[in-house]
Amino acid sequence: MRKLLIVIDMQNDFIDAALGTKEAVSIVEAVKEKIRSYPAADVIATMDTHGENYMDTQEGKYLPVPHCIRGTEGWKIRPDIEELLTGAKIYEKPTFGSMKMAEDLKALSDKEEIELELIGLCTDICVASNALLLKAAMPEVKISVDASCCAGVTPEKHAAALETMRSCQIQIA
Repeated sequence: MRKLLIVIDMQNDFIDAALGTKEAVSIVEAVKEKIRSYPAADVIATMDTHGENYMDTQEGKYLPVPHCIRGTEGWKIRPDIEELLTGAKIYEKPTFGSMKMAEDLKALSDKEEIELELIGLCTDICVASNALLLKAAMPEVKISVDASCCAGVTPEKHAAALETMRSCQIQIA
């Protein structure tokens, strides 16, 4: 069985810039260790990607903090993490979950037995969204989230998201 690692949105704006938190900063070393534990070919990453019109979008109206605007420093994956992603397939996504990634992984799961592990930011938004999309697309594929390599918008939202995912048969480590 092939086990794939999905690194969600480890971008500057979510770590220590526009929407950064001390909890996000605190997981960086664990995330790097986790990435190193996988063969490079079995690592996938996502990038939250918005345009200059972000504030005019539905998300911008609910979260009025410009972030991850394509081409900015905040949009880039943190450099010490990016250097570990050589060869990784990177999905740019305009919203919380990546439908394209779910479709591609579903197609892969039709050809070979896979298992998925998710890490990254933010537990209660993009990690949960992607985990639930993947579970809906592949209900028989084992999907897990390493809680020590994730951080939520707040510690309370992190814990709530982990419980929600656990309720949906996503394994929490």
